[in-house]
Amino acid sequence: MTVDALTDVAGLRVGHATRSGDGRLTGTTVVLAPEGGAVAAVDVRGGGPGTKETDALDPRNVVQKVDAVVLTGGSAYGLDAASGVMAWLEEQGRGVRVGPDPGHVVPVVPAACVFDLGRGGDFRARPDAATGRAAVEAAAASMQGAAVHEGCVGAGTGAVAGQLKGGVGTASAVLDSGVTVAALVVVNAAGSVLDPETGVLYGELFQGGRVRYPEERVHEAARRRLAEVASKNAPPPLNTTLAVVATDADLTKAQAQKMAGTAHDGIARAVRPVHLLHDGDTVFALATGTRALDGAGPLALNDVLAAGADVVTRAIVRAVRAAGSVDGPGGVWPSYGELYGESSGQR
Repeated sequence: MTVDALTDVAGLRVGHATRSGDGRLTGTTVVLAPEGGAVAAVDVRGGGPGTKETDALDPRNVVQKVDAVVLTGGSAYGLDAASGVMAWLEEQGRGVRVGPDPGHVVPVVPAACVFDLGRGGDFRARPDAATGRAAVEAAAASMQGAAVHEGCVGAGTGAVAGQLKGGVGTASAVLDSGVTVAALVVVNAAGSVLDPETGVLYGELFQGGRVRYPEERVHEAARRRLAEVASKNAPPPLNTTLAVVATDADLTKAQAQKMAGTAHDGIARAVRPVHLLHDGDTVFALATGTRALDGAGPLALNDVLAAGADVVTRAIVRAVRAAGSVDGPGGVWPSYGELYGESSGQR
């Protein structure tokens, strides 16, 4: 049974630590790999990324597998959350062995951040090592194949998408070969997820089926509301879309890096514009390696690549639809549901 989430890739777990209230609107999300780790890669296309340990994922370098990936709010300050995840992994004896003692390990924990500073009102309220530890402990405590909370949770707590509230979304697909491909996305985009002419979410135009467009009166009311809040909010200076795309296929690091790269197409379908100088758009790829690719030739990877982009697009749509409105000291961001309800979508 699948739950249409990243956790449909067997062995992967997701944990959120959400920090809201008292000037806070931020958090951290951790993707925890199974024991023994997962092959990992990354593709960074935003011009203003905030990342940690991404060089270790280069296929030319020695690290083959990682035990966790951290997505966090707090801009570069929030990367400190990875320290809490490293400490927890060390206690479990998980990481790269660097000595004869089983406890002599160095966990490699790639991380990327989104800019949400001040969104709760307090610029200094940001994730730290304790937040990262709480998120990885939540992941470890979850059941195999558990549903993943979406919307304003974890790294998506303070996320925005243009003038809309953003958040966390996830989706999965099972290919004819039996291979599972899935994604988890944090939508905190400088670009828009919303077609200004129709009110439909860009990502829904690529999901197949018939798109239901909002009624004109609903769209006009939404446009007035967005113009109203835009005049109140400071323009977001640094925004980012982060994703983890994963599969149970047996991939090399080079193949995983290709999957991370093509998954950016899924962002480009759902967010316009993307990959600008003030974006930090980053996609991590994980491959657990429990299922062989169907076919002996190199083109067997194509179906996985195509599915990776598709599930990223769906995850972005789900993130925006799951998000709730925010009206607080740091700004006002209506949700898509508040503006449009169920007036658009797939049918």
